[in-house]
Amino acid sequence: MVAHIAYIMVMLILALSVPVEVSTNASGAIVVLGIVGAWRYSWAATNFLRAFWYKRVVFPRRRNAAEERYFAKPTRAHAFFLTTTFKIAPEISARVYRSIFEAAANSKGGATIVASVVDASDVRLIKSAFASMPMDMSRVQLVFDRIEGTGKRDALATSLRTIAKHYPSRNDIVIFVDGDSCVPKDVVDRSAPYFLDPSYGAMTTDETSESTGGRLFRDWFNLRFAQRQMMMCSMGISERVLTLTGRMSVFRADLATNAEFIEAVQSDHIDHWRLGRVNFLTGDDKSTWYWLLRNGYKMGYLPDVKTLSIETQPRAGFFDSAITLMTRWFGNMLRTNGRALSLGPGRIGFFTWWSILDQRLSMWTTLAGPIGLLLAAILVDPLVLLLYLAWVMLTRYLFCLLISSFREGRFPITYPFLLYFSQTFGALVKSYILFRLDKQKWTRQNTTNKAKAVRTNFMKSNSFSWFLQGLTFCWLALGVSWITGLV
Repeated sequence: MVAHIAYIMVMLILALSVPVEVSTNASGAIVVLGIVGAWRYSWAATNFLRAFWYKRVVFPRRRNAAEERYFAKPTRAHAFFLTTTFKIAPEISARVYRSIFEAAANSKGGATIVASVVDASDVRLIKSAFASMPMDMSRVQLVFDRIEGTGKRDALATSLRTIAKHYPSRNDIVIFVDGDSCVPKDVVDRSAPYFLDPSYGAMTTDETSESTGGRLFRDWFNLRFAQRQMMMCSMGISERVLTLTGRMSVFRADLATNAEFIEAVQSDHIDHWRLGRVNFLTGDDKSTWYWLLRNGYKMGYLPDVKTLSIETQPRAGFFDSAITLMTRWFGNMLRTNGRALSLGPGRIGFFTWWSILDQRLSMWTTLAGPIGLLLAAILVDPLVLLLYLAWVMLTRYLFCLLISSFREGRFPITYPFLLYFSQTFGALVKSYILFRLDKQKWTRQNTTNKAKAVRTNFMKSNSFSWFLQGLTFCWLALGVSWITGLV
């Protein structure tokens, strides 16, 4: 409480310390900031209201209807758990697999666990955890796929083909689980009912995090998952979420074992106008999402089912870790964003289409405000930056209040600062990746798909990427200067 009071006092001091004439002289920049802010905040308010309506009204009705149909049937879905494990600490792997074994044992229609592993030590650990389970495991089959460490996409494709050999029925489900994510024990009964609707292709769930590392890293992940809960609930109304999270998502078994689906997981790519063929290394969750979106299937959200993600800090420092992760996340998004937009609002729904478009626009609208105020500080009066800081503190604090309402209702004072960091640095990372879509790297794996430093084609060179990015920022700064009347 003391920290929050101090935060508000600092915000008021900053706002009141700026003379009125400074605000008048920089009115053009302030107006632009207000217009851009009104657009961004109205979009945030729209998603908040939709999320609130979905969680409180729409989702309970859908769940009740789906479960009423499902539990009236004499048979239950058979659950296939597909888990990939590579270079994960043994204590984390043991914990993850015990959660999977418990969820599989609770599957009334039986379960098959396909563990994709590289190291023999993981096989021994998984077998030991399976043998030590205290409940009846007679209806659970454990299968291993030993593969070379060529990447997660190859691992998923191999295991999906293994599942296909079991000839899953139309009513069965496949649950993708990352090797660092614990699943809820009732995940089968909570997700399988929705697949009685033939238009549903997949479901994804809420996530909570248990992060190692510093306080900032833990708070940052908690904030991201709170934001995710709000956005996913908003998209849940349209029944087309914006991603099928790789940590854990549930798929209709006959679709997940479709040959075209497996090919999309293993060998997805785009043909870029400048970079040529870009083969996807990361972002398997975006490939599965796009395949279902393109083929017209609904993708729902379960806000009352929580997956626990055990996050480890990939670098020594917070900022280095955050930028490393954002580079991978936003690269996955941008490589798929353009082709999803090309499907058009008539095919995927206007709100879904507009949300995908906003992913691309938001990097520029987020940067327009800071650029306008920095120019005003240089050309008009440096004190205008104090007014901007007060505005940032106010708006981010209010936004954190809204976000926290989808969690425990309170938040640490680090949230507003972390939110602003995620927005501004995230926009910079997005703009960097936009011109370098061929650069990819897994966080834990050594497999990379980096662009070569020297190219025979200048259009594909890193130098030309920097030129295009610099040119874009110059046009953005010039446009903001002209609109604000500073130039």
